[in-house]
Amino acid sequence: MTTATDVNRPQSLMLSFLGIYLLGRDTAVYSGSVIDIFGRVGVSEEAVRSTLTRMVGRGLLVRRRAGRRVYFALSTRASAVLMDGKRRIWQTGAVNRDWDGNWTVVAFSLPDARRSDRHDLRSQLVWAGFGLLQNGMWIAPGVRDVTEIIETLGLGDHVTVFTARHTKPTESADLVHKAFDTDAIADRYHQFLSRWDLPDPVGSVPDDLARQLLLHTDWLQLVRRDPHLPAEHLAKDWPAIRAEKLFHTLAKRYERPAAKLAAAVVDEISATG
Repeated sequence: MTTATDVNRPQSLMLSFLGIYLLGRDTAVYSGSVIDIFGRVGVSEEAVRSTLTRMVGRGLLVRRRAGRRVYFALSTRASAVLMDGKRRIWQTGAVNRDWDGNWTVVAFSLPDARRSDRHDLRSQLVWAGFGLLQNGMWIAPGVRDVTEIIETLGLGDHVTVFTARHTKPTESADLVHKAFDTDAIADRYHQFLSRWDLPDPVGSVPDDLARQLLLHTDWLQLVRRDPHLPAEHLAKDWPAIRAEKLFHTLAKRYERPAAKLAAAVVDEISATG
């Protein structure tokens, strides 16, 4: 099984932990509790403290003090990020069965002087599920709101966004395979299955709390990178379907024992008190 120190970076694991145990609750968690839990998945105390500090610096966490102890609560920004992750895990699904035939198209042209902005925009579009159709033109299935991406980067004068439908001789299946590397997407789901579809997944970690964190982190990283392509243009044995069923089965298996273990370890206080 891939360890926390390579694919599952500490911040990714942290987001999984916060999404499961802090999102929607007016609480702040003691740093020592986080260190204890993350030790179960091979993340060092130094890495945990560094991750918490960086997340405070990025406006994702807020420090709270109670005596000599330091606690961390979610910021409004972090709650929004985690809610998006929660939607992708539990609501969006791994396969787009409700595609309406529309595409969101983003076209832009930036001068070399704004090369860094161009790189950031491309990265944000990939994260938002867009694929490169041709130079300067990106597409994503369905209607996607990219307003925040463009406004945050200050590129409103350089970007054109619209929705469209294909017409002959172009076929929507051609657009899928031109703009997206479906083999690479399928391979990521096969990798997930090879890691988790085992009699004893992650056998080297100590308990179901550790397994829960690793599972959720693996799955969220996977679905965040999935452009959610129309099911009608994917192979009938598309591995995302089996992978999603496996995720739900394991998530349910780990939920109660993990929550019991977390309750015994986690020291928390009111986030606003």
